[in-house]
Amino acid sequence: MESLIFSLNATVPVFLMMILGVVFRKLNWFDRDMAGKINKFVFRILLPTLVFQQLAEADIAQAWNGKFVLFCMCASGAAIAVSWLLSRLWRERSVRGEFIQASFRGNTALLGAALIQNMYGDTAVGSLMILGCVPLYNVMAVVVLSMFRGGEAEKPSPAQTIKDILTNPILIAIVAGILWSALGIPMPVIMARTVSSLADLATPLGLMAVGATFELRKALSRSREVIAAAGLKLIGFCAVMLPLAVALGFRGQELAAICIMLGSSTAVSSYVMAVAMGNEGTISSSAVMLTTLLCGFTLTGWLWLLRALALI
Repeated sequence: MESLIFSLNATVPVFLMMILGVVFRKLNWFDRDMAGKINKFVFRILLPTLVFQQLAEADIAQAWNGKFVLFCMCASGAAIAVSWLLSRLWRERSVRGEFIQASFRGNTALLGAALIQNMYGDTAVGSLMILGCVPLYNVMAVVVLSMFRGGEAEKPSPAQTIKDILTNPILIAIVAGILWSALGIPMPVIMARTVSSLADLATPLGLMAVGATFELRKALSRSREVIAAAGLKLIGFCAVMLPLAVALGFRGQELAAICIMLGSSTAVSSYVMAVAMGNEGTISSSAVMLTTLLCGFTLTGWLWLLRALALI
């Protein structure tokens, strides 16, 4: 019960922030144009600042665990591959990129890190988890959203895809954060407080923008894709990969982090990036809302199971 209450305390406020976006649009305080500008601001400034802060402040070198980081990368890669294959069930190329991203891209940088810190206190395993999956998430998100946006006629060239990857603000922030941590550069107080203030804005603004652009009619028209993505994100990947992680000897903090990485809700950044890269965003926003609503129960169930088996 304690785990359920904590998970709900972590996920319900996230869901309510999206509902606030819906309410603000109904009150005409937000409109689509304003939400679009917020999305761009979150994508270009706030999310990169948040990712940079998380990596720059982590002592990655001291806490390095190559086996754990490699497993996170491989598990994330397998999730991407499965999502890509299943996306072929839908003929419309314009929905495939969003389906793939919504299926594999978890809310590890926000919800995941908070859950790990609550369970184990200040530990570097959360930063290592982020390092193992977030760079790959972002690279592949750019690839799939570039490949499948619009349709066959608008499929970008390999050079354009590479350019999109290299100029992606979140990827630039990841590289900068890793270098900052590796070089051990102290962050001046003024800079640290400015970075922290900007990072704190990323989640609430991004979530309200999701709610402000959410349209129930469009969401229902894509219900099969959204339910399939949510099923993979919350249940499918954990069911397949957690037994493998146990067989490879992961226990305690590391196994809990793997569970959270695989079973957390779809990241709000998936919607932000989808829209920023010219996709409609309906599948992404719907998946974010559905998985956030259900995650408190499904993820708690996975953690309870691992605890009942004395694995964490």
